Amino acid sequence: MSTATLTAPARDRDARPGLVRLTVVELRKMTDTRSGFWLLLTTALLTAAAVVLFAIFGESDEHTLTDFFGLALAAPSILMPITGILLVTSEWSQRTAMLTFALVPERSRVLWAKLAASVVLSVAALQIALAVAVVGTAVVGGEWSLPAWMLGQSAISVATGMISGVAFGAMLLAPAPAIVLFFALPAAWSALSSFAFLEGAARWLDGSRSLSPLTEELMSTTQWARAGTTLAVWMLLPLLIGFWRITRGGVR
Repeated sequence: MSTATLTAPARDRDARPGLVRLTVVELRKMTDTRSGFWLLLTTALLTAAAVVLFAIFGESDEHTLTDFFGLALAAPSILMPITGILLVTSEWSQRTAMLTFALVPERSRVLWAKLAASVVLSVAALQIALAVAVVGTAVVGGEWSLPAWMLGQSAISVATGMISGVAFGAMLLAPAPAIVLFFALPAAWSALSSFAFLEGAARWLDGSRSLSPLTEELMSTTQWARAGTTLAVWMLLPLLIGFWRITRGGVR
């Protein structure tokens, strides 16, 4: 008599998880850690506090949806990039990189998922800021004016800030140096660009000048060119270095 053999359904061990699934995993990583949770909570609280204070102490003629929205974007624009930095560097500071890359050997896909998760979170932050601004405008009975260009350009501003955070995190792979240099290098360049002989270069490489119009006015072709040049230096270059380090470097 032959013995029947029960065979479990075959499962392709080499099947790769999809980018959507990896992105969801990376989104969870942003909130599963205490630092990520408190950073996001602090960002939301500061956004709400800024709108409340503006509603109380701001001039009545400034109570427009545009002004509320611009103010609500301040906290996410400053703090959200830190979330992007921690998303990458936590793999090394908490020594989970080896496990992550064992599950997903193609390291570049992990980094692409982190970038996608950062963009998704930036869009969510933009929506929350808009919702808080709408509430503030409704409470004070302000003017319901918000140009369409401001929504689009603000989305680009917040998203590129998040991606820049991921880029610096990938380039340095350590949270403290990445956070310090993310804020210190552009600030140092802004200080140097105050000298007259750097005035021309500053228009193209100083983010405080070339990127600020994203949330202030409808940008011209020249302004877009300057913003693109700045992002190429402060976002794309660190990201390329980060890709090289993560895909070619060792993992501990």
